[in-house]
Amino acid sequence: MILGEAEYFTYIAYQGLQAIQVSFEDVKTVVENGKGVFVDKKTGLQLPESKVDVADVELRNGRPYLKNVSADILLGTRAFKMSKSRGNVVNPDDVVSEYGADALRMYEMFMGPLEQVKPWSMSGVEGVYRFLGRVWRLFADDRADDVQLNAAVQDIDPTDDQVRLLHKTIKAVTDDIEKLSFNTAISRMMEFTNELTSCEARPRAVLEPFVLLLSPFAPHVAEELWELLGHGETLAYQPWPEYDAAKLVADEIELPVQINGKVRARIKIPADADKATTEQLALADSAVQQQVAGKSIAKVIVVPGRMVNIVAK
Repeated sequence: MILGEAEYFTYIAYQGLQAIQVSFEDVKTVVENGKGVFVDKKTGLQLPESKVDVADVELRNGRPYLKNVSADILLGTRAFKMSKSRGNVVNPDDVVSEYGADALRMYEMFMGPLEQVKPWSMSGVEGVYRFLGRVWRLFADDRADDVQLNAAVQDIDPTDDQVRLLHKTIKAVTDDIEKLSFNTAISRMMEFTNELTSCEARPRAVLEPFVLLLSPFAPHVAEELWELLGHGETLAYQPWPEYDAAKLVADEIELPVQINGKVRARIKIPADADKATTEQLALADSAVQQQVAGKSIAKVIVVPGRMVNIVAK
């Protein structure tokens, strides 16, 4: 069930005539006359609530805090079932009119696991809308007067990293759809989009399968992109992309090298390198040699596939 938008509130304590905002962490719930009330943990006094406007809320690591105050005031939050009496009903037609059907559809899948009760958030809709805008600009030239393919989209061979990213994305999205984990599938596509956006040249061979992955989530945008790529027929009858397990494994990996507990360099090594080879490559790196010049190396700790830590004195 989708609830109305989350409401935020703080608590008010009084010192004389002065109102002091109390953080949610300093409040506890007690039952009085069969009803839960909020009291100050320190004083035991019951605290009245004060509703906070969404514009005054700042999210930190997913937790709501009061914006533009010197102290950290954690806010209480709650959401109610949508109803006309509460005035928290969201009309889908209004959302479609402003953001498009794909943004509405995709946001509902991005909200979280299907079995969970979740509050609606217009800022969440805006976030998905911006993502679809990034996807569009990945393919289309947004500076042109009419709709045309971005010059960065080229008929070139993809790099090994791009091929690996594509096959990882195909596997992840396919597996997530099978599990009805649509929110994590969308996260995978966001990662793909961010990586490809930074590429000066974007191989068509990588972009076309991505459009097919996107199509169940944003069918209207996907159809437009498919046509933009030069296809005259709908993508609805195209086969679902398949991944190659052999292309999921990297030939080489990058490891951070710490010297006395601080990262001072990064090295690329074969993915199957053993501890001895990893240690040799780390010590041979020019940046590492500069950092340990004039020092004696007391110990080298290799955590396979993770990092190298050098203790130098």
